[in-house]
Amino acid sequence: MASFAKIGLNGKVIEVQSVVNEVLHDANGIEQESIGIDFLTKLTGWAIWKQTSYNTNAGVHSFGKTPFRKNHAGIGYTYDEDRDAFIPPKPFQSWILNETTCLWESPMPYPITNIKNKISDYNGSVNDLYNWNESTLTWDIVEV
Repeated sequence: MASFAKIGLNGKVIEVQSVVNEVLHDANGIEQESIGIDFLTKLTGWAIWKQTSYNTNAGVHSFGKTPFRKNHAGIGYTYDEDRDAFIPPKPFQSWILNETTCLWESPMPYPITNIKNKISDYNGSVNDLYNWNESTLTWDIVEV
């Protein structure tokens, strides 16, 4: 399945639709974004769509293929035409856009700590859990 983001005012993503890959094929069997846009325009009456890849995050394709528009679009994301990228909503005023990944980063890196407040991630790593504190511009430990 191919994914397409419906683009509204100021580049805001207002919807994401899936289209069967075969719909995008040209006469030579090659997928063309423009064919998917034409299909969705006829179907919905909305003309501004951009293809997005479910397998692309932070500028990396999960299967080693060419990354597509930095991140998979989501409702509330912004399509930046100059970067040709989907950028998620800014979580905090102090956070800075990483131009390589088109993801927001805190001005202070996430702490790497000891095993005191064990939170195990899906890889089995054990880390403390922190929440960003915008008023102090620091990471506050979450007591568990």
